[in-house]
Amino acid sequence: MTRDRIDLTGFVFVLILTILWGVNYLAIKVTNTGLSPIFTATLRSIIASVFGIAYCLIVRQPVFHKDIRLLHGLVVGLLFGAEFACIYLGMLYTNAARAAVLIYIAPFVVAVGAHYFLKERLNRIKIASLVLAFLGVCLVLTGKPATHAGSMALGDMLEIAAAIFWGVTTIYIKKYLARSVHPINTFIYQLVFSIPIMLAAAYLLEPVWLTGVAGRGVVISLIYQSVIVAFASYLIWFKLIHTYPVAGLSVFTFLTPVFGVASGVIFLGEELTKGLVVGLACVCVGIYGTNYTRRGKVGRKAEAVSAIPD
Repeated sequence: MTRDRIDLTGFVFVLILTILWGVNYLAIKVTNTGLSPIFTATLRSIIASVFGIAYCLIVRQPVFHKDIRLLHGLVVGLLFGAEFACIYLGMLYTNAARAAVLIYIAPFVVAVGAHYFLKERLNRIKIASLVLAFLGVCLVLTGKPATHAGSMALGDMLEIAAAIFWGVTTIYIKKYLARSVHPINTFIYQLVFSIPIMLAAAYLLEPVWLTGVAGRGVVISLIYQSVIVAFASYLIWFKLIHTYPVAGLSVFTFLTPVFGVASGVIFLGEELTKGLVVGLACVCVGIYGTNYTRRGKVGRKAEAVSAIPD
């Protein structure tokens, strides 16, 4: 049964999902203590792919298409792989709290890309949101912790690159796949076709894949990223976007960087700088404004696929 507004049940589910996605940055930091980052991202895609394909087989949903959509799925997977290679590698150099904010400039990349390639015109509120988000990113970049390493700038740039890849992936999906495939197929394509590019990157850039003791914490964190986040949370998201207006759901995604920053500060002891706090506020308000103004302006099916959070 579909609903035309977000009720209490829908809000609770979105709140839980944003908490899971925010804590995911903490989990990445934990796995980086025992496994090389790109190799970890590869394992994540492999494990989540197995669960995703099994789900398709159980519900009798075709896993792959046999026409041009498969080629588009390959492109999406390559972009997705580049995105997550940047996310995981970047987390080796920058803080989880900073990464959680910087990666969420992706909605603004989508807004600009949609203006030029999908004829979804920017209005005054969206433009103001873009300006605010840009200010927020500048504040985060300049508001480094007092004890930061020189390599933090590299980590920050990799997270921004990941956000750009995420935005480009979303635009590509909306243009070539949104109206012709089920969201679960897009999900499978992203995971399965990302594996070769991430495995190649891990082979070329990471001579040692087991970098420390892969103890219980590392294993639990990997399971969390793969099964809880990459499979279960996205599957629940698919269910939600088929029940509620996706524009209404997307408004609340601004909570993800909030929980990401909180988990980094509380559990990893990362410094909460003024630049990070104000930058987070700017990005969150920008996300809210950008998503809120999408309501009723694009087709529901197209939004459903493009709104899959990474």
